[in-house]
Amino acid sequence: MHGLGNDFVVIDARNEAVEMSRQRAHAIADRRTGIGCDQLILLEPSTIADVRMRIFNADGGEVGACGNATRCVATLLGKPAQIETIAGILETRPQDNSATVLLNPPAFDWESIPLAIPMDTTDMPVAWEELERPIAVNVGNPHVIFFVADTDAVDLERLGPVIETDALFPEKINVNVATIIDERNIRLRVWERGAGLTLACGTGACATAVAAIRSGRAQSPVTVHLPGGDLIIGWQDGGPIEMEGAATHVFSGTADWSLFG
Repeated sequence: MHGLGNDFVVIDARNEAVEMSRQRAHAIADRRTGIGCDQLILLEPSTIADVRMRIFNADGGEVGACGNATRCVATLLGKPAQIETIAGILETRPQDNSATVLLNPPAFDWESIPLAIPMDTTDMPVAWEELERPIAVNVGNPHVIFFVADTDAVDLERLGPVIETDALFPEKINVNVATIIDERNIRLRVWERGAGLTLACGTGACATAVAAIRSGRAQSPVTVHLPGGDLIIGWQDGGPIEMEGAATHVFSGTADWSLFG
């Protein structure tokens, strides 16, 4: 499945358990010797929601949230549902080839990002070449957002991994470069931790919209224009984040998971 080009291998392990390790997830995600994806999604039974969703980046690391994957799972379930994640329980409503996801309220304090040292997350006094003074937001995954004049002018493929792995971010970080078109529209590119440049990042769009609304750069709802397509993000201060966008089923198949280690 994919959400605006952010693609996933979704394994339905609700009825038959699948053992997943970092090494196996990385092997499955490999585009040359595996199946290939940005993230691997494992669906398991849940005692507190309709399904439990585990998310593994292409490098095999398990993370707390993925907005695009949540929309895909919502359409797979085919009815309004609660999805358990590391980041909490997410409410979902599927539509035709799209879905709406309600994410938990964002966190802004430096410990919640987390940062290695105390810092004002609304105007961080740091810079990496021309990228400076970002805003940090945790929406289930940690993000920094740089508002720039032209997202396409930023060499994100070079600077993204430098910022992602900086010691300031003990759990690494997702890197967003955003350009305000007007108060209802934002252009965005994302370097995703553990995955690299992606055509779309749902939590990145949410974090960027929240940062823009909170700093007075935009008003809710905001349309976030990503290379893979658009997401509509709504948020009021103190409340949850609502994200709406496409989700696409590409194909179904079977595999012998033991072949991946």
